[in-house]
Amino acid sequence: LDQITEAMGLPEGHFYDLFIENFIIDHPPNMRRIEPFLYRCVELDKLDTIRKVVGVIMDNLLYSSKLFEIAEDLFAQGQHEAALILYENVAEVEKYQHSERLALCQYRIFTLQIGDDQNQNVGVTAVFEAFVERLDEIDQLDALKDLANVYRSLRKWDKVDEMAKKMRAKAEIQYSMKHQANRKFQEQEKKTKGPLFGYIAYADLLCASVCEAQGDYKQALQYTYAYANLDWVKETDEDALRWVNLFKNWAEGNTYVYKLLSGEVSALPDYVDYICTSPDKSEKEMVAKLMNIVMAANQYQIDVDDVLLQFEENINSFAQLPASNDMYTQQVVPDQYARFGYELAYYFLNRGMHSDGFKYLIYATKSSNTLNNVTCFKNCLGLFVHFQAYAIPEIQAEFYNFIEKVWLNNVKKNGSIDRCN
Repeated sequence: LDQITEAMGLPEGHFYDLFIENFIIDHPPNMRRIEPFLYRCVELDKLDTIRKVVGVIMDNLLYSSKLFEIAEDLFAQGQHEAALILYENVAEVEKYQHSERLALCQYRIFTLQIGDDQNQNVGVTAVFEAFVERLDEIDQLDALKDLANVYRSLRKWDKVDEMAKKMRAKAEIQYSMKHQANRKFQEQEKKTKGPLFGYIAYADLLCASVCEAQGDYKQALQYTYAYANLDWVKETDEDALRWVNLFKNWAEGNTYVYKLLSGEVSALPDYVDYICTSPDKSEKEMVAKLMNIVMAANQYQIDVDDVLLQFEENINSFAQLPASNDMYTQQVVPDQYARFGYELAYYFLNRGMHSDGFKYLIYATKSSNTLNNVTCFKNCLGLFVHFQAYAIPEIQAEFYNFIEKVWLNNVKKNGSIDRCN
């Protein structure tokens, strides 16, 4: 069909709709014919055609298994839009089945639908959470970790705590089974994305973040000491030692953070030294570390001008978000960037450095709006109103133009734009 189309000088896929009508709808579904056709539609980015084909054949449960296999292959290739169509259709057909395949479909849908809009993420996360227990025991660990990180970005700390404790309990069981099993079982068992002990340690790290959010820095330190001490880990390979050292490094930094946030200003020089000597100089890590300093400075009126000058290069470049498929980087990091912008704006504006303050305030306002982070967005509006008398006309115009744009987009989204013309 492609050769005929090419010979006729027509666009690729010109006859695909006719092909569906004559060879798929009017005939018993034949996967040997349909599978290569679906892959060709993916190559041509004909997503509507894929929807049409899948809609025709999904009345029969017999085809869901093969479509799931194709979806998994497309997912692995990074063809996420096409894979999502297949996952959604398989999930719809199997919605009354209590199968692991249905749960895995929902996990993939959750992964692909989580995005910038935190309001939408609330609904997507709530739907998937109901399917976690149907996943394979190993997949449950990664799913709970992903859920915890999304809830962390949404600041739903009770849910972070719940997911973290579930993950810890399940990981402890799997870790115990792993070291009681024979070598043959260990070779055959399904692998987690990271080492099993890492899920136990990460659960403590998440619980510490919950305590931090609640202002209980003493308890946060206890959880931090827990994942700092990993002497119980039995693995001694290079990858395991790398993870053990990572957790120890994170624990050292967070120990300084919780002391700082509890008012121990004397911990600041040690924390700055830690940042300078830390092996991880990635942008997302630097933002998190510097945000802790600015938060403490704002809370306890500490002068950190010298520290900010020392890391001026990092601060000036922090607005470029790193690309990643990791849920922490996708969800927690953008939220941290928006909050860091707000904390910097608060610090600079309150110290009379209005040019820098408004620069970061506008960044934080735009970022929190993109993320639909209502709390941060409201804080930004309040901060601007409080200091608007110090804003030059160009800054005021930029800010008000952006707010008007947000308003008009919101009105349009709700179907009442005509009233605003």
